[in-house]
Amino acid sequence: MCRSKTLDANNRNSDAFFRHADHSMILVPLHTPGVNLIRPLTVFGQDDAIHGGHFEIQFDNVRVPSSNIILGEGRGFEIAQGRLGPGRLHHCMRAVGLAEWALELLCQRAANRSTFGKKLYQHEVVAHWIAECRLSIEQTRLLTLSAAHALDTLGSRAARKQIAMIKVAAARMACEVTDCAIQVHGGAGVSDDFPLAQMYAYARTLRIADGPDEVHLSSIARLELRDQLKAAQAKL
Repeated sequence: MCRSKTLDANNRNSDAFFRHADHSMILVPLHTPGVNLIRPLTVFGQDDAIHGGHFEIQFDNVRVPSSNIILGEGRGFEIAQGRLGPGRLHHCMRAVGLAEWALELLCQRAANRSTFGKKLYQHEVVAHWIAECRLSIEQTRLLTLSAAHALDTLGSRAARKQIAMIKVAAARMACEVTDCAIQVHGGAGVSDDFPLAQMYAYARTLRIADGPDEVHLSSIARLELRDQLKAAQAKL
C-alpha cells in the first residue's frame, strides 16, 4: 500500500521519512476471495514445510477492510525492521549451533574412517579443517554475543552494524563448516544417510534470507565510514 496522505506534515521535508513510509502491512485471511494458493516451494529440491515453509500465492482483486492494516498506514517498514534485528540474530545463533553439530559429525567421521593406511584425522589437510572450523565457530560465537549485547543495551537501530556483521559472518561460517563435514563424509555427506545436506541447504539459504550478504556488506561499509569520520571530526 502507498504511503498515507495524512502523514504528519512536520515530516514532509524528510526524504528518509517518506522513503521508509511507503508501505503498509495488512492481514489477509487465506479464505478471502481472490487469494489463490498456487504451490508449495522447495529449497534445494527439498520440502521446506518443516522449516515454516514458503508458498507461491496469487492475489486477484483481493479486498479486505482497512481495519486489517497492522499498526497504521505507512508503518510496514517500521514493523519489518523491528522484527528483522532480533530475527537475524536468532538465525545467527542457530547457525552457530548447526556448525557445532556439523563439526561433531566431521570429527566422528574423521576418527572412524581410514584411507591410505591411517585415520582421516591423521591426514594433515583434514586435521587443519578441524582446527579451522573450531576457530571459525568460536570467532562467530563471540561476534554473536557482541551483537546480542549491543541489541540488548543499545536497541535494534543502534546495533544495526553489529547485526549486519554477524548476519554475514554466521552464514558464511555455517556454510564453510558444513561443507568441510560433507567433504570428509564423501558421497555419504550428500545423501540422506546424514543430515549434512539439509544442514547445508539451511546454511546456504541463510546468505539470502533476511537480506543478502551484499546488502549487509554495503550497510556495514556505510556505517563504518560514518563512525570513522565522526571519530576523526571529534579529534579536531
